[in-house]
This record gives sequence, C-alpha cells and structure tokens, in this order.
Amino acid sequence: MRLSRLRSALAVSLASTLLFAAPAAHAADAAKKASKENNRYVARDVETLYNAAKNQLDKQRYKIAAILFDEVERQHPYSIWARRAELMSAFCHYLAQDYPESIEAAQRFLSIHPGNKDAAYAMYLIGVDYYEQIGDVNRDQKTAQQALDAMGELVRRYPDTTYAADARLKIDLINDHLAGREMDIGRFYQRRHEWLASTFRFRKVVEGYQTTSHVPEALLRLTESYLELGVPDEARKSAAVLGANFPGTDWYQRAYMLIQKNEKGMVPVSAKGGRKAKKSKA
Repeated sequence: MRLSRLRSALAVSLASTLLFAAPAAHAADAAKKASKENNRYVARDVETLYNAAKNQLDKQRYKIAAILFDEVERQHPYSIWARRAELMSAFCHYLAQDYPESIEAAQRFLSIHPGNKDAAYAMYLIGVDYYEQIGDVNRDQKTAQQALDAMGELVRRYPDTTYAADARLKIDLINDHLAGREMDIGRFYQRRHEWLASTFRFRKVVEGYQTTSHVPEALLRLTESYLELGVPDEARKSAAVLGANFPGTDWYQRAYMLIQKNEKGMVPVSAKGGRKAKKSKA
C-alpha cells in the first residue's frame, strides 16, 4: 500500500479518538506558542493543550502537533488525555515520516499501558513504521525482518482485530520481498558460477517462502544449479516439484528442457550465458 493511502487508512482508524477532543477554547492562542524553535515550558490546562495539538494535526503540521501531544503527557501525566496524547504523538510522528520517533513513542505507550484497549493499534503502528522503511531487494533487509516480526507479534496477540487482518496481508508482501532478496543473491552466485552457494539460497526460498511468487523460478534455478554441480537426481526432483505445482509455466518448460538435454548426454546450460551444450562422445 502506498504511503498516502496508508496514512488515510490510519487517519480513519483514529477518527473515533479525534472525536473526543476537548472543548476548543483557547486552542488558537496555544497553537501560536508551539513551534520547533520555541518549545519552552508554558503551563497550560489539558483541554487547551490537547485541542491545540489537534488543531495543528488538522492543518497537517505534524511535527508541531507531536510536540503539543507530548506536552499533554508531560504537563498532565495523570489525566485521561495523557494516554490518548501518547498514541497521537506516535501517529503524528508517523505522518511526518519520522518513523524512529513514531516507533519509540508507540513502544513507550505499550510499556506504560500494556493492557490498554488501543494496544493493538500501537503494535500495528510500530509494524507500519518498519514497513514504510523497507528498501529495495538489493539492500540490507533488517528493516523488513523487523516489520515481519512486529506484524507477526500483532497477529499472535490480537488475531481477531482489523489491524491483524491488514497485518496478515502485509506479512505476505514482506515474505515475498524477503524471498526476492534471496533470489537476487542466488542469481548473483550463479553468475559467479558458485553453484553450491546459489543452491543454498534457492532452497531457502522453496522451503522458507513457499507461498510467495518466487517459488517457480527458484525451482528452475535449483534445477540449473544441481545440474552444474553434477547431481542430476536432485535436479530431476526439483523439476518434478516444479512440474507438479506449476505445470503450465515457462519456468517448468525451461526446467524440462534442461533435464531432457542432460539425459541425452549434453552439458547443462547455466542461468546466464553458460556453456554451449555438446554431445558426449561414445
């Protein structure tokens, strides 16, 4: 899901929270006092602070809104508005694309209020913060794994929530992304003719990411790598699995041709411009 769509969805999920804003008296005056450059301590009542923060959020001034929501918690830690402000601060940091700050704020909320009714949302927000930071498959995937762990924890602890339903969809996308990373590394090893290393990567996709879109190609690449390693029995097994599960694909047709060439005594062709097939001498 793209960032703008995801933000809209999160905003809708917090609509019920925003409806509980305190009376708007003095909100405009309080908002004028809040800025990144001038955030000195000014004692204000909780209603004024919360509404000032909401006013800045409505104006899409997310960083200032986060500062003001933090002030609600700091100045009125025992107010019922403090808990709501903690979560709203995390949300504003997310909207401002300050993902580490959003994660920190949401984790602080969970550590202080582990049994709160909004705990599932806080966990979801943490997962989404990591999700938004996932990079290309040719980069380190630590953030993707963190997103996967966060979403998985949400599903385990709150399986019946709407957040868990969306988390399951994102888990599938993250797994597909991680499988793509393994495929990228495996192809790299194939280009270097490091067949044992490539086999390890492609097996990891087949065994660890079985529901992803990369499995058919991984089985073909396994067939290629096994033939290059001189273990045709394993190559035939990979091709057979490919044929049984993805019979009408181009991946299977290519694997089938490789197996046929090998059984006719021809040298296998590697993934990227490998050796020419030649008939073996009698």
